[in-house]
Formats: sequence, structure tokens, C-alpha cells
Amino acid sequence: MTPAIKPGLSLSAFGHATSLFLAITFVLCVGFDLLFPQMVMYRSWQALLPGFTWISWSSFLLGLVESYGYGWYFTLIWVPLYNVFNARR
Repeated sequence: MTPAIKPGLSLSAFGHATSLFLAITFVLCVGFDLLFPQMVMYRSWQALLPGFTWISWSSFLLGLVESYGYGWYFTLIWVPLYNVFNARR
């Protein structure tokens, strides 16, 4: 009997899913700040996203690109680690 093959996580699928999740979260948070200025969260984005300021179209697009990039940063570290440890089981 041959051992079952344990497929790893797809780097591409996980990368796009994680990056889109962070980009959508960024857009929702910016929208929340515009709707409820008394409960602003943009200072958190300024600390996490280099070059992001409140608010212009160029800054918004920069924040969106950086959020997407952070998703790939996370993916490129986490997925290979997961696949290595999953293969050892």
C-alpha cells in the first residue's frame, strides 16, 4: 500500500486570497473612517503603510498596493513553512 500524498498549499491561490483580503480590509477601513470621522483608524494605517497619508487618491492607491503587497509577503513566508511541516507529518 502506498502512502497518501499530502498536497501542499498553493502559493498562488493563497497569495491572491490573502492579498485581496488585506486590500478589501483596507478599503473598508478607509470607508469606515470617511463615514465615522469621530472613530478614525487611519493613524494605524499611517504607522503600517510607509508613505500613506490621510487622504488623497495617490495615498489611497499607495495604501491599496502596499496592503496587497503585505499579503504576498505573508504568503511567501507562511506557505512554504506550512508545506514543509505538513510534509513531515
